[in-house]
Amino acid sequence: MRPIYWALIVLLGAVWGCSFLFNAILVRELGPIWISGLRTAIGAAGCWLFFIATRRTLPHDPGLYAQLLVLGLLNYAIPFTLFPLAAPDVASGIIGVINGMTPMTTVIVSQFWPGGEKATPNKIIGVLIGFVGAIVLASPSFAAGGATQLWALGACVLATFCYALTLNYARRFKAVDSTTVAASSLTSAALVTIPVAFLFEGPAVITLPETWGALLAIGLLSSSFAFLLLYWLLPRVGATNMSLNTYITPISAILLGVIVLHERFELVHVLGMAVIFVGLVFMDGRLVRRFLPQPA
Repeated sequence: MRPIYWALIVLLGAVWGCSFLFNAILVRELGPIWISGLRTAIGAAGCWLFFIATRRTLPHDPGLYAQLLVLGLLNYAIPFTLFPLAAPDVASGIIGVINGMTPMTTVIVSQFWPGGEKATPNKIIGVLIGFVGAIVLASPSFAAGGATQLWALGACVLATFCYALTLNYARRFKAVDSTTVAASSLTSAALVTIPVAFLFEGPAVITLPETWGALLAIGLLSSSFAFLLLYWLLPRVGATNMSLNTYITPISAILLGVIVLHERFELVHVLGMAVIFVGLVFMDGRLVRRFLPQPA
């Protein structure tokens, strides 16, 4: 694979890792539903600008847009609300690590999805190891009786299940232009989420410049740019190579949390993260096949 593609995979993982830092900044002034609504609205605007600039045309099938609405809710509206909902109670780096469990929850969902990919022994082992890591991450909350933090960690895991459902559901859009998919689904998420935000959180009030900066960054960088790059890169590098950004996103989230937000991690958190990374290595399988003997 060309070096530029490796660089773009690393860039994509780093950009997605930034979103957890942006969420931690945004929750200081905005409610989680507003964060989701404004992120999807700004992300959609960026995608539509690219759509117009590249002179693409919209499909004429009305049924397609109903399916894209479902995609927008699963892939954007719900998880983009759940992650900032957890941000006040869980360090952004830990949220980034839990987000990295998406391949594990995808194995579970795919096992029951009609026509879904069935799990291999390596993937089953990886899933089990990953959830042990999640329990280790949550163990300080169990010990302290921290129900709020446990609930927040559960919200993060639920978000990964939303992504897992999306990865299976999105297979029906293979024949649809990827920019159309991104722009339309982000738009549908914004159209649903913003009225809900008005209803439950009232009007959005932003007074701090860092809130505006984080909002534009999470909308244009972590949404528009990231998803357009993903859809451009995927057919060029393949799903397996693309999955390597799973390792980059948590590292980016952890480093930014420590450097920018001065988050501190206990030894048990580091251990939990390490266990989850081991689970990801087993799921990926390449290092396992290289160093462990395989059955004939």
